[in-house]
Amino acid sequence: MLKQRVITAIVLLLILLPALFYHSPAPFCAIALVMIAAGAWEWARLNGYGSVTSLLSGFVSVVVCASLWQLGLLEQSLPMLWLMAGSIWVLAGAWVLRSGVAAWSSHPRVIRLMAGLIALVLTWLAVAQARVIGTQFLLSILVLVWVADIFAYFAGRAFGGRFTSSKLAPSISPGKSWEGVWGGMAGVVTLAFVWRWADATWLAPVPSFYTHIGQKGAWFLLIAVVFMAAMSVVGDLFESLVKRSAGVKDSSGLLPGHGGVLDRVDALLPALPLAMMLYSL
Repeated sequence: MLKQRVITAIVLLLILLPALFYHSPAPFCAIALVMIAAGAWEWARLNGYGSVTSLLSGFVSVVVCASLWQLGLLEQSLPMLWLMAGSIWVLAGAWVLRSGVAAWSSHPRVIRLMAGLIALVLTWLAVAQARVIGTQFLLSILVLVWVADIFAYFAGRAFGGRFTSSKLAPSISPGKSWEGVWGGMAGVVTLAFVWRWADATWLAPVPSFYTHIGQKGAWFLLIAVVFMAAMSVVGDLFESLVKRSAGVKDSSGLLPGHGGVLDRVDALLPALPLAMMLYSL
């Protein structure tokens, strides 16, 4: 299993890193589009649809994203769209997680399918816009989510259950603890202020997300990154809830040793639109 994970990670890096640092954003946006299509296929399967509808879901997501690209939306600010997307993620995420696993399957299947496809399309638009702004800008958002996850894992392993007796979401993901969440938040706060200092020290030509947000003040940067770390947890728990409702461990087997595409991008689904909301506003 470990060998598979390492090989898959190396292959993904060999594909993604050259595209990420290429002088044009087009290659990275195209690769992200393929991944979103795969995520749409997985999403339809998780919600009980067959192979035809699942493949059609992936195709529709490609058509919609390509149309947005052709219309020039990657270069537009779209503050109201991102405000709406961010607000829906906060409200709907809290409502779905509070309702629990059993309630998910009671919602009409077509509504579940459409909601997921819209979320995936908006995620692609957010990651594409971030890449158009600049490589460092996008990378700083991606690293925030990765650091939140890594610090949460190690803090949970080291301190889980020592300060709080209750789990974060025992019916959805029994392994997650509040100590892990706090550790993830501490990690992203440290990351944000160190990266902002590095931007100022080396005068980066394209400032990071943290420098942009930090223009409103250190307090605003602190609240913003803690909020994004919290919402990355919501994204993770949301996908875990859907998988538990479907009775599966992974969203698919597309990435050997890692599960599916949704398993790797679940925390990014709310974080990327929220980052663009904060940037555009």
